[in-house]
Amino acid sequence: MCSAAVMEAGGLPVELWRLVLAYLPLAELGRCCQVCRAWRELVLSLDNTRWRQLCLGRPECRHPNWPGQPHLEPPSWREALKQHALATRTWAQNGPEHQSTACLLLFRRRKDRRVWHVGAGLELETLRGALGVAAPYDRLLLHPGVYEEQAEVALKVPVELVGLGGLGQVALMVCMEQQCPTARLCNLVFMPPWFSTVVYKASWGHVQLDNCNFEGAQLQVRGPGTCQARFCSFSKGSSVHLLSVALSLLDSCDFSGSDAASVTVEGSPVSEKNWACKYMAALARTFSPCGSNNSSPHRANSTGGSCSDATVKKEHTSMKDRQRGNGLEAADQGTVIEDGWSDGEDDGSREGGITQKLFSLDYKIPCDNHGLSHLLKPCAHDSLPLASSPNPPRVTPELLTLQQELERDPDAQMFVSSTLGCLVQRCLFREGKGGVHISNYGQARLEANIFRCLNYAVRCIQNSVLVMLRNEVCECRASGVFLRLSAQGLIAENDIHSNGEAGLDIRKGANPIVVCNRIHSGLRSGVVVLGNGKGSLRSNRIYNNGEAGVYILFSGNPVVRGNHIFQGQAAGIAVNENGRGIITENVIKDNQWGGVDIRRGGDPILRHNFICHGNSDGIVVGERGRGLIEGNHVYCNKGCGVWVMSSSLPQLLGNYITHNCMYGLAVFCRKDPDNIKAREGNWPGHDGIGGDDGGDRRGVVEEDGREEQENLHEEGEMFAWESDLDSEDERHSARRSISVALVESNCMSFNGAVGLYVKTSEPLNVYANLVNRNRGAGVAVLQSSQLTRLVANCIVANVRGGVTVERDSRAELRCNGIYENNDHGVDFAGIGQMVENDVVGNCGYGIQVSGSGDVKLLRNRVQPALGCGIAILGPVKAVVTDNQLFQGHPESKKSLLHWDPGNESCVLRNNSISRHNSSCTSVPPWILENPPPRPPASSPSGLSSSQYPSRLGISMTTRISATVESGCHSGSMFCSIL
Repeated sequence: MCSAAVMEAGGLPVELWRLVLAYLPLAELGRCCQVCRAWRELVLSLDNTRWRQLCLGRPECRHPNWPGQPHLEPPSWREALKQHALATRTWAQNGPEHQSTACLLLFRRRKDRRVWHVGAGLELETLRGALGVAAPYDRLLLHPGVYEEQAEVALKVPVELVGLGGLGQVALMVCMEQQCPTARLCNLVFMPPWFSTVVYKASWGHVQLDNCNFEGAQLQVRGPGTCQARFCSFSKGSSVHLLSVALSLLDSCDFSGSDAASVTVEGSPVSEKNWACKYMAALARTFSPCGSNNSSPHRANSTGGSCSDATVKKEHTSMKDRQRGNGLEAADQGTVIEDGWSDGEDDGSREGGITQKLFSLDYKIPCDNHGLSHLLKPCAHDSLPLASSPNPPRVTPELLTLQQELERDPDAQMFVSSTLGCLVQRCLFREGKGGVHISNYGQARLEANIFRCLNYAVRCIQNSVLVMLRNEVCECRASGVFLRLSAQGLIAENDIHSNGEAGLDIRKGANPIVVCNRIHSGLRSGVVVLGNGKGSLRSNRIYNNGEAGVYILFSGNPVVRGNHIFQGQAAGIAVNENGRGIITENVIKDNQWGGVDIRRGGDPILRHNFICHGNSDGIVVGERGRGLIEGNHVYCNKGCGVWVMSSSLPQLLGNYITHNCMYGLAVFCRKDPDNIKAREGNWPGHDGIGGDDGGDRRGVVEEDGREEQENLHEEGEMFAWESDLDSEDERHSARRSISVALVESNCMSFNGAVGLYVKTSEPLNVYANLVNRNRGAGVAVLQSSQLTRLVANCIVANVRGGVTVERDSRAELRCNGIYENNDHGVDFAGIGQMVENDVVGNCGYGIQVSGSGDVKLLRNRVQPALGCGIAILGPVKAVVTDNQLFQGHPESKKSLLHWDPGNESCVLRNNSISRHNSSCTSVPPWILENPPPRPPASSPSGLSSSQYPSRLGISMTTRISATVESGCHSGSMFCSIL
């Protein structure tokens, strides 16, 4: 309003003033800005008209967003012109010499410099002749034509070479060596002469290149020389080779058609710096700071945008819908684990007329204060703990921003602030072999560039340092970014997508910090870490990749923390072939195969992750898989929560395995003759889950995996990984060696089938787990020829029975609490013993023993709802001693202790039976004391450490374990990686 009032007071409206000012040159516009504030505002309002014309009309300038997105307007044309002007003057900013006479001469020469015209028919016809007569800081205007020299040309004084006319009208076929402090070349085309592909060499001065084209030529700069190239094109195999440079700047350049790396940075930056370093560092700092949303013109679909958030927050189907999709319907349709396993015979297991609720309120012995009761009781504000909540977790951790990551990591801050070596910003690398190659302690900073349709985008090797911020890397034929041989650096806020191999490939001791990137839509894995590669992967979005989101193998050992890994076509994270790593606090969801797949020597630490909504199993531990799996939330997966196979040795501690559509935890083994039908169970709508061809398909995938592992090389080059691998002794010396798998203190609740399903020929020990409200039995042991030990578990309120042990299986139950299940508390048809268990409130029999095995029942406390307390059926060789049996509902007519009188091998001794008297009231007449209800809060007093595997070397109150040493089951829906 102020400017409008002043202009109109002068007699002309603002629109006419703008029309008049639009004809003024740059210098006059500057003077108008100094008249008054109103004039300044008026001149600044010409941004989209006069300032735009001035910016695009300068021969050394192109569109500010060239070459990446020239169709996008800059925020301010005036500011873009200002940055252009500052950058073009860098070459002439070198200060005076130490001697005063040289200083005076320098300034006199720069003030009075001449302009020379060079070309055919002019006073100076050749480039060599013009350079011979030019004084320091003179300008040579080259008229259109081709200038060719048959020998190398030396630049001995600072000069400015400018081509007249449009770009491409002045071509130089020369090899020039700079022997002066500074030089500038503008609007020229460089082509190699017949004797050399190097067209320009600088070894100690500074060269500035504006709006030049290089065609099949090489620009070579050696430290302490420096280079600043802006708006240049490098085509037809052209490249930039920087050797030990302290600082060089490539800004807004176009690289295409390279037959090797477009930019090579080699050697550690020299300590000696020339005069131009401080000016280029200042220019680099004017580039938008790290973390700015508008810092890169190439980030229309970059990190942190609404597109990504919409993908992450995609609605998931409800548990009920997922169950229907897998053939799972309501519990009253029956849960069938195997043919003939549904206990369909009418043996009093489900008598009607009196509900479970009525029994539990009026007659059941109180057992709510057992050792795991804290996992079932409401918390503050009447909220249910995770183990007993009918709803899965609704909140998962959010990703940290780059600024938050930098505040937590001093090393990352150091990399962000570094400006040594080569600075490449706003460049386009396309349709060639390589982008940027950094080697032999070189340093490079890549910011807001586009790498497209190359063999690889960036390769960093041999102790070099890479800082890579807000770039787009896409459609590379091999991996996008390679790091090798102890390379390090920071890779942050990049968009890495649609590459033929891994988006990011880390090997041979490389140890980068990878934060806040989007790594997606690759044909193979998102990130591969192998061959002793390390690295820290944090707060990245890794999604929609053709293979594993993160693939760790061949002794790769990264830290993978706080990432969102989702919508992958295979596993979320795969740890294979002796891979290791710390995998913690990630959200791994909606992947096609297993959320996490561990096999063939993989030995990671998997802790505090959210593994959910997968289309197959949550965690798969395959053949020879190892690792510590602790404190994870595994829920709402269409397959099993955790699938353990073959000779694997995982440690499963304190995980929440809930609301999965199939088993909570399943243990299988290839020695099982029916391994192809391992997921039998004729669920409604399924002809045996996994299908008859599941094993064959699994075998094909694993065979393909062994073949495709040979493709984990770069550009046809095979690596001998054996030389990179630690010896087996070295690998296990750093971590406690175990020979058994640990299953301890987990919560397996609200799963669509059996909570813990065991079908293996190897021993298994399970300790202090809560198995709660699963749609099948709590625990099912089938075809287990070795001993399965269940110690101090709480198995409560499952839709079918508490524990089922099939024929020819061996099992030991000790100090468990088995409460309120809808079928038998324990249905035992195998071989083994049940010692000091509390079996209370189950709708079927308390303990049913059948078959022809050898069974011991010692010191158990049993109260059924309606059926028998202990029933011995068939020719069982049973010893039933010192058990306490309590009557359930008074109207129950079943015998508390039933056996076949014709069974002479059954021994009954010292069992006590307690019944209600005629004056029974609603107050429970009995309580469980000395000891209180099981499981105990600590290690059972009757179990000494000698009864546990002593080789674990830790307190036996916290470790019970299992050995699974044979081949793996092949019918799972898990991910078999590559």
